[in-house]
Amino acid sequence: MKLFFGKIVLYVILMFFVLEGATRLLHLNSEYPWFIINDHNIKTYAPNQTGYYTIGNRRMNFAQYHINKSGFNSYRDFNPTKDKEEVALLGDSFIEGLHQDYFNSIGEKVENALDNGTEVYEYGHSGYDLADVLYLMHTYEKKFELIDHIIIYLKFDNDLLRDTYAPDKYWVDSQYFLFSRIQRKSKFISYLKDIGFFEPVREMKTKMLSYVFPTEEAIKSSGDSASVENEKAKLYLENFKTLISKYPIDKTKTVFLLDKTKTDPLFLKYCDAQGYKYIDFSQEIENSKRPTTLVFDRHWNNNGRSIIARKIVEYLRTVEKPK
Repeated sequence: MKLFFGKIVLYVILMFFVLEGATRLLHLNSEYPWFIINDHNIKTYAPNQTGYYTIGNRRMNFAQYHINKSGFNSYRDFNPTKDKEEVALLGDSFIEGLHQDYFNSIGEKVENALDNGTEVYEYGHSGYDLADVLYLMHTYEKKFELIDHIIIYLKFDNDLLRDTYAPDKYWVDSQYFLFSRIQRKSKFISYLKDIGFFEPVREMKTKMLSYVFPTEEAIKSSGDSASVENEKAKLYLENFKTLISKYPIDKTKTVFLLDKTKTDPLFLKYCDAQGYKYIDFSQEIENSKRPTTLVFDRHWNNNGRSIIARKIVEYLRTVEKPK
């Protein structure tokens, strides 16, 4: 019996090493750049990293990333001057662009289309909301004073949940949790996590905790959905006003990039009344004859990014460089 179990353990170990080797050889595991909270209290990636961001079963997405000196995924460093024309593109993972090779990003597409020496600086990071973006602009105020055009990607339902800035230290610390460290060491375990192998365990844990610690949403009655959405819109608008009052923006060179169909009319009406400009890409995305998002993910694919780049180029060709 001992010999039998010994053989089973040996076979399991050998099988693990075979699968580990195959995962590494075929590069099936996710490889995510390390992120930090820098000296300015901003969450960015650790500077000067390169690698391949892989997600999806059977390596459905395999894209090269390049983290520059500033801690952002970009093909260039950010060195604005008075002599050049620069565009800053800010936002979350949609701007970050880990799902596409860094040398084929939205910024690169914009530069190629303009073909006039304009440089595009992509300040994108997964999880960024408006508080993150405005705090970053405020912290690097001198640098942004030199940048001629500022474009902020804004998702109304996601980016206005808070009215003050605080870095996500838990997310940074989570890199050093035991399971996270194991994933960094074992590519096969990382692959299993990516394809959802451990998801049932996580869901069971979540359900068990929900019985012990019911969430606020579970306790509340459903109420009138229209009324709830209206109250949320009012709250998000107030958060926007608070953030803008803390970190004012230059209306002459700052514009929001958004989907009007997913943005509450209350917010759009306020922007129109107060002179905040926005680029709406909803019609172009909707009218596209080809898919605009990835198969396994809602992030823009190459076609979607090309559409966004064209909308940005259209806008830039209608505005003059600020004096």
